[in-house]
Amino acid sequence: MLNEMNHIPDEFLQAKAEDLHSILKSPTLFHLEGVNPQPLFVCTLLHGNETTGLYAIQRLLKKYQDRPLPRAISLFVGNIAAARENQRRLDTQDDYNRIWPGSHHSDSAEKDMMQIVTSIMEKRKPFASIDIHNNTGKNPHYGCINILNPHGLVLASEFSDIAVYFTDPKGVQSSAFSDFCPAVVLECGQASDRSGEDHAFSYLDKIIQMDDLSSGNSNNLKLYHTIARVLIPKTVTLGDAGDISLNTQLEDKNFHQIQPGIEFASVDSTKEQLIIVSSESHEDITNEYLERDGDKLLFKKPITLSMFTTSERAIRQDCVCYFMEELRIG
Repeated sequence: MLNEMNHIPDEFLQAKAEDLHSILKSPTLFHLEGVNPQPLFVCTLLHGNETTGLYAIQRLLKKYQDRPLPRAISLFVGNIAAARENQRRLDTQDDYNRIWPGSHHSDSAEKDMMQIVTSIMEKRKPFASIDIHNNTGKNPHYGCINILNPHGLVLASEFSDIAVYFTDPKGVQSSAFSDFCPAVVLECGQASDRSGEDHAFSYLDKIIQMDDLSSGNSNNLKLYHTIARVLIPKTVTLGDAGDISLNTQLEDKNFHQIQPGIEFASVDSTKEQLIIVSSESHEDITNEYLERDGDKLLFKKPITLSMFTTSERAIRQDCVCYFMEELRIG
């Protein structure tokens, strides 16, 4: 499945995400030379409708079209089939950001491809790894890390003063690469918002000009730890006429602390389990955080949300949101 190239086709620099399938044919790993030969790994379109990374890297490569890159870049362009349809993933596919080494998913050609990309890059000893994503819901721009080491914290703090530390879900690209280089996920807001593209472009341009990550300062970083993922069982219907209807106002409360008594969802069902709050060790901790009061589901304790979305397709393919708490280190 993997296409490996040492140059960027001219048409790639102008292409829209939905047109990449006709240029690349399959997921592609590019290796581009730079003044500093130790490559920066950049990953984009693991989710086909999260296009900010593609347009940011296109702008970066155009900037250096007539001069050498300050640092070599290895660029992985992922799910071009889903990008063609403007979908996170196709219904026939695994999630491209759940099948990297460490994944619990069953074997597949796509999972093998991610192992190959990882093996290729581990041998190249990357300076750092940057995986660029968008959110479905309304969120500030922030970084995510999987290991609490100084260089990873600096990498995140160069992007935003907010970062999230998580160890679940498994099989994400950043976690696989964290075994051999500093790795960060950039969450750049919604794909329709040009400010995310501007931010990712300026960040990439800054990182490829850095000689090392030891001179950065992460002291002002506000760090959160993901403690749970919120899911809706397949048997539960969603929406105004469904078993539950989510509180749409929460979409504006990502990265705000929610107080006890605030409504999570309204309920019109006798089904026993309408929501699953799953801890990072996959324990059901729903009753610790949510309680039913008549026709409402209410928060029981203070909690900070991230990635809250009301998009049913996004919820079915991933989750409603994450619950977080602030993490103080040092």
